[in-house]
Amino acid sequence: MGGGGNMERKAHLVKWEIVCGDKGRGGLGLRRLGLMNKVLLGKWIWRYACERENLWKQVIWAKFRQEEYGWRSKKPNGAFGVGVWKEIMKENEWCWDSLEFRVGKGNKIRFWTDVWCAGTALSQSFPHLFALAVDRNATVEEMWDQNSDQGGWNLRFLRNFNDWEVGMVGDLLLKLRGLRPALEEDSISWKGGKSGRYKVKMAYSGLVNPSDIVFPEKSIWVNSVPTKVAFFAWEASWEKVLTLDRLQRRGWHLPNCCFLCGCAEESVNHILIHCTMVRALWELVLGLVGVKWVFPETVKEVLLSWRDWILERILYPF
Repeated sequence: MGGGGNMERKAHLVKWEIVCGDKGRGGLGLRRLGLMNKVLLGKWIWRYACERENLWKQVIWAKFRQEEYGWRSKKPNGAFGVGVWKEIMKENEWCWDSLEFRVGKGNKIRFWTDVWCAGTALSQSFPHLFALAVDRNATVEEMWDQNSDQGGWNLRFLRNFNDWEVGMVGDLLLKLRGLRPALEEDSISWKGGKSGRYKVKMAYSGLVNPSDIVFPEKSIWVNSVPTKVAFFAWEASWEKVLTLDRLQRRGWHLPNCCFLCGCAEESVNHILIHCTMVRALWELVLGLVGVKWVFPETVKEVLLSWRDWILERILYPF
């Protein structure tokens, strides 16, 4: 994938951005150190919100204080002795974008501005109603009316609604249906995870740019296949093998002709699939396991089109 150290002038075949990608998207699953450090720092944001009486949190609270309800530390502004926590607080924004509240008593969660209902803050889902709210900083507990028979939401607004605004209130009440304060304490949850806990792997995946690349990793990374063979198949799928056409692109002045058939230019797809000499070998191997196959254009397409049963018949013919 990359060539040696500074003393070895080997060719770098695959971009580092690809190598650091997920195996399912054509990478090798390596982690970028900068991004991994960001994720590990973000875990302290999670711990500060979750842990209550731990000594380290008490020290941070005493030094920097905290925002209302104690979920977050205030940003350190001093010039001395705050370097570590200042670096951690730089991860505050993206980390909280991935968190949502779980309502217990509701006395530490803001009804309008915190994310506790349907994955977004109600102030963002209903900005017009938020502008009309009597108390925009009210907690969930304060918006719940315990005096009614079974309890209910007491939505207080500055004025009566116009006809065209009634539908918005109906949509809000529909979103709130089935939600109510409980007896336990309020807590936070990590979005997307079944356990709701902060997982480094999950947080890392959330920060990596999504990709729609389809890659045949199940056909390449097979336990019974030698590692060198799997790596070669991976490079061939990316068309990064140093065949003559690739060497010419790198400035080598070489005649490009397939040394097996002598009928076409040498490329990874030609020498592994379309060369007449190689095609005869493929037909022989597939014939032994009773498979007839029309080959696609590229190595990647071949591996994507192969089903599990074809791989099993080739790897375990007897």
